[in-house]
Amino acid sequence: MSTTRPSGARRSRRTGRLILAGLLLVPLLEIVTIIAVGQAVGPWWTFGALVALSVLGAALVHREGRRTWNRLRTALRRGEPPAKELADAGLVLVGGAMLLTPGFLTDALGLFLVLPFTRPITRMWLQTVVAGQLLGSVTGPGGSQQPPGPRDSSPRPGRGQVIEGEVVQDPDSP
Repeated sequence: MSTTRPSGARRSRRTGRLILAGLLLVPLLEIVTIIAVGQAVGPWWTFGALVALSVLGAALVHREGRRTWNRLRTALRRGEPPAKELADAGLVLVGGAMLLTPGFLTDALGLFLVLPFTRPITRMWLQTVVAGQLLGSVTGPGGSQQPPGPRDSSPRPGRGQVIEGEVVQDPDSP
Protein backbone atom coordinates (compact mmCIF):
# COMPACT_ATOMS: atom_id res chain seq x y z
CA MET A 1 0.00 0.00 0.00
CA SER A 2 1.64 3.21 -1.10
CA THR A 3 0.63 6.59 0.15
CA THR A 4 1.28 9.74 -1.74
CA ARG A 5 1.95 12.96 0.03
CA PRO A 6 -0.33 15.82 -1.05
CA SER A 7 1.34 18.69 -2.85
CA GLY A 8 0.52 21.05 0.01
CA ALA A 9 2.53 18.94 2.43
CA ARG A 10 5.49 18.89 0.04
CA ARG A 11 5.29 22.64 -0.36
CA SER A 12 5.12 23.10 3.41
CA ARG A 13 8.15 20.86 3.89
CA ARG A 14 10.09 22.75 1.21
CA THR A 15 9.15 26.07 2.80
CA GLY A 16 10.34 24.81 6.18
CA ARG A 17 13.69 23.81 4.69
CA LEU A 18 14.08 27.22 3.04
CA ILE A 19 13.35 28.99 6.32
CA LEU A 20 15.86 26.81 8.16
CA ALA A 21 18.49 27.46 5.48
CA GLY A 22 17.80 31.20 5.72
CA LEU A 23 18.10 31.17 9.50
CA LEU A 24 21.49 29.51 9.17
CA LEU A 25 22.83 31.43 6.16
CA VAL A 26 21.79 34.99 7.01
CA PRO A 27 23.85 35.26 10.23
CA LEU A 28 26.80 33.66 8.46
CA LEU A 29 26.57 36.15 5.58
CA GLU A 30 26.20 39.02 8.05
CA ILE A 31 29.34 37.98 9.93
CA VAL A 32 31.31 37.66 6.69
CA THR A 33 30.08 41.09 5.55
CA ILE A 34 30.86 42.76 8.89
CA ILE A 35 34.37 41.28 8.88
CA ALA A 36 34.94 42.43 5.28
CA VAL A 37 33.74 45.96 6.06
CA GLY A 38 35.81 45.97 9.25
CA GLN A 39 38.93 45.05 7.30
CA ALA A 40 38.22 47.73 4.70
CA VAL A 41 37.39 50.68 6.97
CA GLY A 42 38.47 49.56 10.42
CA PRO A 43 36.60 48.08 13.38
CA TRP A 44 35.56 51.36 15.01
CA TRP A 45 34.10 52.77 11.79
CA THR A 46 32.28 49.48 11.23
CA PHE A 47 30.87 49.54 14.76
CA GLY A 48 29.87 53.19 14.35
CA ALA A 49 28.17 52.47 11.03
CA LEU A 50 26.18 49.60 12.55
CA VAL A 51 25.05 51.75 15.48
CA ALA A 52 24.20 54.69 13.21
CA LEU A 53 22.20 52.46 10.87
CA SER A 54 20.25 51.07 13.82
CA VAL A 55 19.48 54.54 15.21
CA LEU A 56 18.50 55.95 11.80
CA GLY A 57 16.49 52.80 11.08
CA ALA A 58 14.58 53.14 14.35
CA ALA A 59 13.74 56.78 13.55
CA LEU A 60 12.62 55.84 10.04
CA VAL A 61 10.48 52.96 11.31
CA HIS A 62 8.89 55.27 13.89
CA ARG A 63 8.02 57.85 11.22
CA GLU A 64 6.77 55.36 8.62
CA GLY A 65 4.93 53.32 11.24
CA ARG A 66 3.07 56.42 12.40
CA ARG A 67 2.20 57.38 8.80
CA THR A 68 0.97 53.87 8.03
CA TRP A 69 -1.07 53.76 11.23
CA ASN A 70 -2.73 57.08 10.37
CA ARG A 71 -3.57 55.87 6.83
CA LEU A 72 -5.01 52.67 8.31
CA ARG A 73 -7.23 54.60 10.71
CA THR A 74 -8.38 56.93 7.92
CA ALA A 75 -9.31 53.99 5.66
CA LEU A 76 -11.27 52.33 8.47
CA ARG A 77 -13.13 55.57 9.25
CA ARG A 78 -14.13 55.86 5.59
CA GLY A 79 -15.31 52.26 5.54
CA GLU A 80 -12.74 51.30 2.89
CA PRO A 81 -11.01 47.91 2.97
CA PRO A 82 -7.54 48.58 4.42
CA ALA A 83 -5.64 45.91 2.45
CA LYS A 84 -2.90 48.26 1.25
CA GLU A 85 -2.48 49.81 4.68
CA LEU A 86 -2.31 46.43 6.42
CA ALA A 87 0.29 45.20 3.95
CA ASP A 88 2.32 48.39 4.51
CA ALA A 89 2.05 47.97 8.29
CA GLY A 90 3.35 44.41 8.03
CA LEU A 91 6.22 45.48 5.77
CA VAL A 92 7.19 48.31 8.13
CA LEU A 93 7.09 45.90 11.07
CA VAL A 94 9.29 43.29 9.37
CA GLY A 95 11.59 45.99 7.95
CA GLY A 96 11.92 47.55 11.39
CA ALA A 97 12.95 44.25 12.92
CA MET A 98 15.58 43.87 10.20
CA LEU A 99 16.87 47.41 10.72
CA LEU A 100 17.29 46.78 14.44
CA THR A 101 19.15 43.53 13.79
CA PRO A 102 22.88 44.24 13.60
CA GLY A 103 24.23 43.71 10.11
CA PHE A 104 24.58 45.44 6.79
CA LEU A 105 22.58 42.94 4.70
CA THR A 106 19.55 42.94 7.00
CA ASP A 107 19.75 46.74 7.17
CA ALA A 108 19.69 46.96 3.37
CA LEU A 109 16.66 44.67 3.14
CA GLY A 110 14.99 46.46 6.05
CA LEU A 111 15.44 49.82 4.33
CA PHE A 112 13.91 48.40 1.15
CA LEU A 113 10.84 47.27 3.12
CA VAL A 114 10.45 50.51 5.09
CA LEU A 115 11.25 53.31 2.65
CA PRO A 116 8.05 54.80 1.21
CA PHE A 117 9.31 54.75 -2.39
CA THR A 118 10.44 51.10 -2.38
CA ARG A 119 7.69 49.63 -0.20
CA PRO A 120 5.10 49.63 -3.07
CA ILE A 121 7.40 47.36 -5.09
CA THR A 122 7.54 44.89 -2.22
CA ARG A 123 3.78 45.20 -1.62
CA MET A 124 3.02 44.34 -5.27
CA TRP A 125 5.36 41.35 -5.12
CA LEU A 126 3.74 40.23 -1.84
CA GLN A 127 0.24 40.54 -3.32
CA THR A 128 1.29 38.45 -6.32
CA VAL A 129 2.76 35.74 -4.10
CA VAL A 130 -0.23 35.64 -1.76
CA ALA A 131 -2.73 35.61 -4.64
CA GLY A 132 -0.80 32.78 -6.27
CA GLN A 133 -0.83 30.80 -3.02
CA LEU A 134 -4.50 31.41 -2.26
CA LEU A 135 -6.00 31.23 -5.73
CA GLY A 136 -3.54 29.04 -7.56
CA SER A 137 -2.91 29.64 -11.22
CA VAL A 138 -4.84 28.60 -14.28
CA THR A 139 -3.15 27.46 -17.42
CA GLY A 140 -4.55 29.38 -20.37
CA PRO A 141 -4.38 28.69 -24.09
CA GLY A 142 -0.89 27.82 -25.22
CA GLY A 143 0.16 26.84 -21.70
CA SER A 144 0.48 30.44 -20.51
CA GLN A 145 -0.11 31.10 -16.84
CA GLN A 146 -3.10 33.34 -16.24
CA PRO A 147 -4.72 34.42 -13.01
CA PRO A 148 -8.16 32.95 -12.49
CA GLY A 149 -10.97 35.10 -13.82
CA PRO A 150 -14.46 35.53 -12.45
CA ARG A 151 -16.20 32.28 -11.75
CA ASP A 152 -18.89 31.15 -14.15
CA SER A 153 -22.17 31.16 -12.24
CA SER A 154 -24.22 29.48 -14.97
CA PRO A 155 -26.06 26.33 -13.91
CA ARG A 156 -24.20 23.11 -14.52
CA PRO A 157 -25.35 19.52 -14.34
CA GLY A 158 -25.17 18.23 -10.81
CA ARG A 159 -25.32 21.70 -9.24
CA GLY A 160 -28.14 23.95 -8.21
CA GLN A 161 -31.63 23.23 -6.98
CA VAL A 162 -32.78 19.61 -6.73
CA ILE A 163 -36.29 18.91 -7.98
CA GLU A 164 -37.76 15.52 -7.22
CA GLY A 165 -39.77 13.93 -9.99
CA GLU A 166 -40.62 10.85 -11.90
CA VAL A 167 -39.58 9.88 -15.42
CA VAL A 168 -42.56 8.95 -17.56
CA GLN A 169 -42.19 7.63 -21.06
CA ASP A 170 -44.27 9.36 -23.72
CA PRO A 171 -46.73 6.83 -25.17
CA ASP A 172 -46.33 8.32 -28.68
CA SER A 173 -42.55 7.80 -28.79
CA PRO A 174 -41.23 4.60 -30.48
